Amino acid sequence: MVVKIPRFAFQKFKGADPTLTTQMKSVGEVMAIGRTFKESLQKAIRSLELDLNGLASRFGLDRGIPAELNRTEAIEKLNRVLRTPLPERLWYVADAMRLGFTDEELFATTKIDPWFLGQVRQLVDFERMLAGHADNPAAVLGSELLWDAKELGFSDDRLARLLGCEAAVVQIARTQPGARGVTYKRVDTCAAEFEAQTPYLYSTYGMECESRPSNRKKVVILGGGPNRIGQGIEFDYCCVHAAMALREEAIDTIMVNCNPETVSTDYDTSDRLYFEPLTHEDVLNIVHREQPIGVVLQFGGQTPLKLALPLSKAGVRILGTSPDAIDLAEDRERFRDLLNRLGLRQAESGMARSVEEAVQIARRISYPVMVRPSYVLGGRSMQIVYDEAGLLEYMHSAVKASPNHPVLIDKYLADAIEVDADAISDGETVVVAGIMEHIEEAGVHSGDSACSLPPYTLDKAIVRDIERQMRLLALELGVVGLMNAQFAVKGQTIYVLEVNPRGSRTVPFVSKAIGVPLAKVAMRVMMGRTLKGLGFTDAPLPRHFSVKEAVFPFNKFPGVDVLLGPEMKSTGEVMGIDADFGWAFAKSQAGAGAVLPTSGTAFVSVKQSDRPVALDLSKRLRTLGFQIQATSGTAGYLREHGVEVSTVNKVMEGRPHIVDHIKNGAVALVINTVRTASAHVDSLSIRREALHRGVPYFTTMRGAHAAVMGIEATLQKGLAIRTLQEYHQA
Repeated sequence: MVVKIPRFAFQKFKGADPTLTTQMKSVGEVMAIGRTFKESLQKAIRSLELDLNGLASRFGLDRGIPAELNRTEAIEKLNRVLRTPLPERLWYVADAMRLGFTDEELFATTKIDPWFLGQVRQLVDFERMLAGHADNPAAVLGSELLWDAKELGFSDDRLARLLGCEAAVVQIARTQPGARGVTYKRVDTCAAEFEAQTPYLYSTYGMECESRPSNRKKVVILGGGPNRIGQGIEFDYCCVHAAMALREEAIDTIMVNCNPETVSTDYDTSDRLYFEPLTHEDVLNIVHREQPIGVVLQFGGQTPLKLALPLSKAGVRILGTSPDAIDLAEDRERFRDLLNRLGLRQAESGMARSVEEAVQIARRISYPVMVRPSYVLGGRSMQIVYDEAGLLEYMHSAVKASPNHPVLIDKYLADAIEVDADAISDGETVVVAGIMEHIEEAGVHSGDSACSLPPYTLDKAIVRDIERQMRLLALELGVVGLMNAQFAVKGQTIYVLEVNPRGSRTVPFVSKAIGVPLAKVAMRVMMGRTLKGLGFTDAPLPRHFSVKEAVFPFNKFPGVDVLLGPEMKSTGEVMGIDADFGWAFAKSQAGAGAVLPTSGTAFVSVKQSDRPVALDLSKRLRTLGFQIQATSGTAGYLREHGVEVSTVNKVMEGRPHIVDHIKNGAVALVINTVRTASAHVDSLSIRREALHRGVPYFTTMRGAHAAVMGIEATLQKGLAIRTLQEYHQA
């Protein structure tokens, strides 16, 4: 029985309507295989990585109805939310059952097929029975009830929550000598007519195990789980290349993943595939069954990295960079000590465990500041705050600071250039494979920023110093395999923003740009080969420019602002290649669905600090034959400095205003930057209308500058088309 559940990302898009309709809104999906629907459903839920191990209650009803619950309010809310198809509907259905709703009432409200409602009810009833033993968990853990629960797909964590004990207690009970234990079944591709030979397995709690592990040398590779914003198909690319490298080294590969959209979950990518959730329990079960020489974590993004310390403590050998080095890079205070030891710069920062502490830190390092919760992926809940009022609003609404969940506060480096760098290390030799200059300034999440390899404006001295710092960091962390780091360059000063001792989302881009399969090389290094032995001691410096551009799902979410910031919102990316940077950028824009115009009217409305750059760009656009249109403040500045410009009304100034012009097809290009929150709101309709009409829009001056370079190249230089192979032969 196979269950697929979509993964949503509405929390990334403020103001988005989470109602599920005929318009697709999911960003990924998971798939689970079991012997019953109930088992598969529970495995799929924990595969989603939403910190939900099963039908967790939204009202705290897991172990009965708490005395403080206002039943009337809860039932009113359920009646309201159950009428609307929302991503959380499954959990609300379970809560409705706990509060006495009948299947007939639920069918009338939700139109969910009664068969499915019956299956969910069986799980809810079983949970109620388990919770009844919370005063004596041993009565469940020492009986057949434990195996009944496991056959229904209950995880150790979920059982522990229901029984009021630790997950480790459940694990000990089910792994005792003589206990039944987990079994693995092969996907039956022969309809039971012949014995299936496909190495394609899933866990269950039956009586017979079909895994039959080999005695050959083998390695487990952990995938990335469901695609989501911040972790997508780029990690699948790394996992597949790792499997290819191991096959070439005559080592068996065992892939673990739960994402049906990936190549890593094709039955012929690896020697054996386990279609399982990427949790501590599920991975440990596979490791105990297969007995590999080690487990690879660094190709699956943050998902496997979270398992590094628990797996290591359980005695599992982690291949490549050590779990302690991974923790050192993620622990803000340990990392700051490391940078001080190496003599590297970091923006002033602090860690706040309360609102009062946050205010004191921000005053000390001065505004603007970047705020975010610790241990985040994809820039979740990151924000640039310009004053104390904004900080207080963030602390009260976005996060709850506590000793266990501190908030990181960094000095925001305004007008700095952000740089991404990827490297490979074997512990002795470090090769910096690629340095990418972000086209948007620091403050836009690295996953959302367009970037250029090689850098298109940075001094050679700066690039060489970044390479030096990468080598220092990789050797000090003891990296074996891939490493990514992000820097901010302000003037001639380089600041280290963060270091990730793992494969990053830029690995596929850099590999294609320089013509070296980095994930393959890294996998060989993790198996003990040296970079010198592999003949890879220097990365080739391309003679062409490769530009990566992010692709966004804004058209799926009417009303959501398209302004870029520290929270990642892109769901994919494209790449443009050319010997000329302007053409490479123009190709990347066309690939992302925003072809740069070669004539027409450019609308320019920028904050005061951006006006000198806007002046230069406006002059260049006028030289290329474009008309310039601007709102009063920007228009006055441009006119004073000799640019012919027509003034157009802001939306609040009356019609015809700029949005009317965009609607009428009279605008070919939008350059719009804002600073204050009120200006964000005022100009939202401009950006939304440009998106709706397919008009290229740029919300940073560096992005606008690259666009003008792209337009100049398009108008002044011929288009060159070459294959990727031809670029690398050159």
